[in-house]
Order: sequence, then C-alpha cells, then structure tokens
Amino acid sequence: MKTDVNEQNKTARSADRKDAKQSSESKARLEARISRATHTRIKLAADIQGRTVTDFVVHAALNAATKAIEENFVVQLSMEGQEAFAEALLNPPEPNNALRRAFERHSALTGRND
Repeated sequence: MKTDVNEQNKTARSADRKDAKQSSESKARLEARISRATHTRIKLAADIQGRTVTDFVVHAALNAATKAIEENFVVQLSMEGQEAFAEALLNPPEPNNALRRAFERHSALTGRND
C-alpha cells in the first residue's frame, strides 16, 4: 500500500513538472532596467488602476505596440486621396505597354492566363 502511494506521488510530481514546463514554454520573459523614479511613477500608476506593476507594464506595452503597428500598416487618406483611390478602382486606366509585358511574363511563368 505504501508503494502505491509513493508511485502516485511520483506520478503527480511528474505531471506537475510537465504542467510547469508547458506553462513556461508558452510565455516569454521581458526585463528592463529603469531608474527608481521611473519605477515609483509606474508603481503609482499601477496602484491607481488597481493593477500589479507587471500587469500595468504589459498592458501599456501592448497598447503601445498595437498603436505602432497600426500607424505603420494602416493607410489613412485625405478625402481627396480617398476619392482618387476610389476613382482609380472604379475606372482604371487602360493597361500600358509595361503592364502588358508584365502580364505576358506572368502567363509564361505560371502557365495561367488570368
């Protein structure tokens, strides 16, 4: 009976190690060296929002990352630019010689005629 309990404990510990390993594999660590004044300010802001410093920093960094990505990938056009873009889509110009040659090269390379 004592052997069964020991085996069960070993199995449970092994499962715990596997869970811990999987948990650590799905996460990454981020570290930063900051001044005490910066840490104090971040801690105060985190306290105001009822968050841990880690949660506050991760949330702020994720928001900043999202904004940077959007600013880089989202195209914003003026009203005039939007109208010109829509006009070009709705009434495209006739293909010029360079575009015709590009279509021919594409057809030759892919064997498709679309």
